Amino acid sequence: MPTLIACLSSGKGTWTEVNKLIQSQDWDKIFLITNNFGQENYTNNQTNTTLILTDFYQEIPKIVEQITSQLKNKITDFEVAINLVSGTGKEHMAILEAVLELGLNFRLVTLNNNGQLEVLGLKR
Repeated sequence: MPTLIACLSSGKGTWTEVNKLIQSQDWDKIFLITNNFGQENYTNNQTNTTLILTDFYQEIPKIVEQITSQLKNKITDFEVAINLVSGTGKEHMAILEAVLELGLNFRLVTLNNNGQLEVLGLKR
């Protein structure tokens, strides 16, 4: 899965996990769903990272609209990797709905205890 979509929001220590996830793979594209605070304070050296800005205080349909409008025509993959370790349930619902509205299949990804990419739902 060459494209990663991750929530970059609240949660103590979650930005560190998102950074480790980004570094765990050679992602072709990385989209981080965040707000103004994330835009102002998050740094990463990956040139293939795009911040998708939204206002998480809005209602879910409005957040979905903001995310889909910024992601539309930027993802050519049939399936993407999604990480929701950072953020709230409201933000996660909006991200999942936006991905579904864009017609994308997805796999949930995280890091295992060894710091390696773990694709949830896949038996090895």
